[in-house]
Amino acid sequence: MGTTTTQGPLYSFYRNRIGEPDTDDEVRGYWVFLVGLLLGIAGLVLFFLSESASGADGFTLREGSVMLLSIGLAMLVAGPIIRLPLQSWATYAAYLGQAICFAAVVWFAVVFPAEWSTLTGNQPVIFLYAAGLAIIALAGVAGSVIGGATREALGVSEQHAAELEAELEATREERETVQSELTSELDEREALVDSLQASQAQFELYEDRSGQWRWRLRHRNGNVIADSGEGYTRKHNAKKGMASVRRNALGATLLEITPEPDEEPEDALEAAPLIPDMTDESRATFELYEDRGGQWRWRLVHDNGNVIADSGEGYASKQKARQGLDSVKRNAGPASYLQFDPASFEIYRDNAGEWRFRLLHRNGNVLGAASEGYTRRRDAKRAIDSIRDDLSDDRFEIYEDNRGETRWRWRGGNGEIVATSGEGYSSRADAEAAVERIQRLAPDADALDVGLAAFEVFEDQDEEWRWRLRHRNGNVIADSGEGYAERNKVHDAIESVKKNAPGATIE
Repeated sequence: MGTTTTQGPLYSFYRNRIGEPDTDDEVRGYWVFLVGLLLGIAGLVLFFLSESASGADGFTLREGSVMLLSIGLAMLVAGPIIRLPLQSWATYAAYLGQAICFAAVVWFAVVFPAEWSTLTGNQPVIFLYAAGLAIIALAGVAGSVIGGATREALGVSEQHAAELEAELEATREERETVQSELTSELDEREALVDSLQASQAQFELYEDRSGQWRWRLRHRNGNVIADSGEGYTRKHNAKKGMASVRRNALGATLLEITPEPDEEPEDALEAAPLIPDMTDESRATFELYEDRGGQWRWRLVHDNGNVIADSGEGYASKQKARQGLDSVKRNAGPASYLQFDPASFEIYRDNAGEWRFRLLHRNGNVLGAASEGYTRRRDAKRAIDSIRDDLSDDRFEIYEDNRGETRWRWRGGNGEIVATSGEGYSSRADAEAAVERIQRLAPDADALDVGLAAFEVFEDQDEEWRWRLRHRNGNVIADSGEGYAERNKVHDAIESVKKNAPGATIE
């Protein structure tokens, strides 16, 4: 009897203690067996009590013990059979046999003790009870041997089987893809190791004319390709600087520093983000408080009194605010910078674990976003590439939604919607201007990977520089709270947050 499970205290107990049932009969069979076990135990207790009782009390206890033992035995046998995923007729037969046993017990209550022989009992009552047990047993044997379990009883349909097969095939493809990527990465690392072992350059450690120690890396063709840049007063310190270069250069990332049109290269270099030094103790404290509107908020206050970060939004409960605060403590330190020049694609994973992308302008506005999630990161990357390759007008559709707002969407070569505007526009002209902006910025936009979180630096409508810490699910979990007149100031603020937030105490 493959039926859908219903609700109720008995079903809730089964789900919490045993597991999710496939059918109603699975739960019913469990409770039939459990009740039968309890009745059998009660019958044994009454039987031993009747041994010590005398007169009418002894007969009453003996009658009750026999009735409870008989009912318990029938339920103990029927429960496991009802619980099995058998054909419906086998389950009904188990119920029928149980009902016959109950009828025999009622008949026993009528004839005992006047028509009950201490030696042979009552033959019709015993025969009826035995017939009920036989029907229950035959239902279990015949139901499993002759009928067997049906797909419906097991809760497995053809469609479900096809879905499982498709999921298995997708898992195989994912595994093959991961193995291919790992093999490719391993080959690249082996090639890199081979190249390092066959280095074409060597370090030179020397003392200059002023008595300071320096190092330089010279290629075998005689060219100096790197040097210490500054002198060291001790030879030991020069060796330490050289060792640091050898240790960190291999895994160092590349940060391209591009000055603004009205900015000097030196200023751009000073504004470039640095890896935060996490060795010092935090000099800031998180303050968790309830505002006048009854919402919970947090702020990160430096020991000099400056608020260097806040929640940006209120939370309905203290617990929610604490969770947001913990997310900042966990993610602020390792969060990377997202450099938009002037726009870039972000590739991230949402709460469902699917890969998505969005096109962000450096002013913080989302220009476009993926219409759906992808199971693999490379699929999201391919979708970005397809958009870059063809931004012709016929790929864009401008339409009016149910709320009367104008939106755009981009269709791929197969006709499927790949990207949407994400927000509505008040007029068609605004939507067309948004499409033109996409056509102008998307071809040169970089594709940036977002880890667990990333800092976004942008210029607001008042031409002030701000930052926000965005989780990979798209939620903004912290922001600067105030604007800065110069971009290097906002970078300094971010570095302060990266340095102080992970170890900050909470008040």
